[in-house]
Amino acid sequence: MKGAVSICFLSLLLLQATAEEEEDVTSVLRDRSHIDETLRLAMEEKAGDYAAALERLRKIYHTSIKPMEQAYKYNELRQHEISAYPGRTLGDSATDGEITSKPMVLFLGPWSVGKSSMINYLLGLHDHPYQLYTGAEPTTSEFTVIMHGEKIRSVEGIVMAADSSRSFSPLEKFGQNFLEKLIGIEMPHKLLERVTFVDTPGIIENRKQQERGYPFNDVCQWFIDRADLIFVVFDPTKLDVGLELEMLFRQLKGRESQIRIILNKADNLATQDLMRVYGALFWSLAPLINVTEPPRVYVSSFWPYDYAPDTSRELFKREEISLLEDLNQVIENRMENKIAFIRQHGIRVRIHGLLVDRYVQTFKEKMSFFSDPELVFQEIVDDPDKFYIFKSILAKTNVSKFDLPNRDAYRDFFGINPITNFKPLSAQCSYIGGCLLDKIEKAITTELPALLSSINSGKQPGLSSCEATGCGEKPKNRYRKN
Repeated sequence: MKGAVSICFLSLLLLQATAEEEEDVTSVLRDRSHIDETLRLAMEEKAGDYAAALERLRKIYHTSIKPMEQAYKYNELRQHEISAYPGRTLGDSATDGEITSKPMVLFLGPWSVGKSSMINYLLGLHDHPYQLYTGAEPTTSEFTVIMHGEKIRSVEGIVMAADSSRSFSPLEKFGQNFLEKLIGIEMPHKLLERVTFVDTPGIIENRKQQERGYPFNDVCQWFIDRADLIFVVFDPTKLDVGLELEMLFRQLKGRESQIRIILNKADNLATQDLMRVYGALFWSLAPLINVTEPPRVYVSSFWPYDYAPDTSRELFKREEISLLEDLNQVIENRMENKIAFIRQHGIRVRIHGLLVDRYVQTFKEKMSFFSDPELVFQEIVDDPDKFYIFKSILAKTNVSKFDLPNRDAYRDFFGINPITNFKPLSAQCSYIGGCLLDKIEKAITTELPALLSSINSGKQPGLSSCEATGCGEKPKNRYRKN
């Protein structure tokens, strides 16, 4: 009995000594000066030039793209195939909140791999009252948006979705259960003036999506579609790929240029073991990332404490600086990325308008006095190839076949929007406003590229000559039948 007590006592002493030793190791905080230096947080931005370009972009969107969105109900188009339009969900409209929003950096990955710790480290939130909670067990059960604000405060998801000035109002479509799992944190911070971080719940392979109470994969897709940079974080102990992680990488298809793989907590391993883990990570991810060029992988330990002794400190430091430079590139290119996004969005709206116009024309051509309108149009929707709906768009316009949406999307679209609700493009012209198609084509081919050129050349983005002088000529309707 005494021997057992002695063994227990010695075990307690050993555990206490180990804990004190670990506390001594982790109590040494790492120098963070390279973060501010690499991200150039001390430099003042040219707010006037950026605001002028942003206002010009908003004007182009509202005058040239949004009218066709509304006329042909683009926001009611639904796309069920993730790969059909990589980069954004088909049918989503751009909003002022999205145009003016800061670049979004999204953190994804298994549970307890250090996503929240990494955000705390980048923002210097160690021992801060609003630092993200971390731990060895699954800790983050909410989607947490960390953004800039005049004072430190938390914002409920319901409030974020109700505020039309923010870019999160479309999240209401995922239901109240999700909004209860959405939280925002505002704080005054130099980095948050230029970027917004989104922390996500860790992937737990033994948990079914239905148990979360909201469509987890659909919510992830919404954030993926809007992220400028996506950090997929792993640690050496969680390299296995299950169904939920496999689904996540399927959702990332088409966004390979934004993906960065992070092997976190690398200082927990000896150099030889780290090489084996690095190879195992690529082996696990190879079937999921079907691209010629593999994504960039950063190997380091992203938390505020010093690296473990006898590890590759210099390598980890260089990897961290390389990641910060990557982040800074996204921040500095944010205006160019917004212009490219609005132009890409305009191309999709134009394609949608051309397709609806073709459906309308085909319906009018096939209708006769004795025809049943419902049967005629049902035949067109069920087999659009028979009536050359999509092929005619390719033949008569400069649309790429790779940009065409899935045909099934229009079966659903016309199921809730009768064909008789839409006018052909030839009827969408007015003396004052011009033609919808002419305006959106001008925005895509002339105005947005010109705005991008002015940004790259450092010129002040101004009004076009017509806007400055008020060109009053009557618009020529190229689509009205003679």
